[in-house]
Amino acid sequence: MSMQLWDSRHFERIFVDNVPLLDVRAPVEFAQGAFPCAVNMPILTDKEREQVGICYKTQGPKAAVALGHQLVSGEVKSSRVSAWQRFFAEHPHGALYCFRGGQRSRIAQQWLQEIGVSVPRIQGGYKAMRRFLMTRLAELCASDNFVVIGGRTGTGKTRLLQAFAKAVDLEAAANHRGSA
Repeated sequence: MSMQLWDSRHFERIFVDNVPLLDVRAPVEFAQGAFPCAVNMPILTDKEREQVGICYKTQGPKAAVALGHQLVSGEVKSSRVSAWQRFFAEHPHGALYCFRGGQRSRIAQQWLQEIGVSVPRIQGGYKAMRRFLMTRLAELCASDNFVVIGGRTGTGKTRLLQAFAKAVDLEAAANHRGSA
């Protein structure tokens, strides 16, 4: 069984189709930025990630990888892999990623494959998908005219928006809860 890799050609479909994503980054990374269709099931806890990072800086990459495997072994590893397996049983068309689509997601993909679960990994990870979205947003903004409608409550802004074929109603998206 070969390990499947999704590159940037898949990114638009991932977001348009709301493909379920398993994010194996540490919780602190997920809290700093995440996609709406992503669920965080980290391969390393924040504390484990910190330990591995310190080891990497002081002893190098080989020692850091060895420490990571030591920290996530036995029952800890089994528990995490089982949680990922349940995720993909519920979301068979999902994919997984880490920050740059490297070590952590590759290991998670390999561990899943060892128990017979084959899932695609996002090449470039969170960083590449975020860069894709930022580029796409800039392209869309440059290709269309945008008008911002504002006004007091009850002046008919929503009715006006509904008259347009292409409109984004941010108030409706926020359930008409203001930011004040």
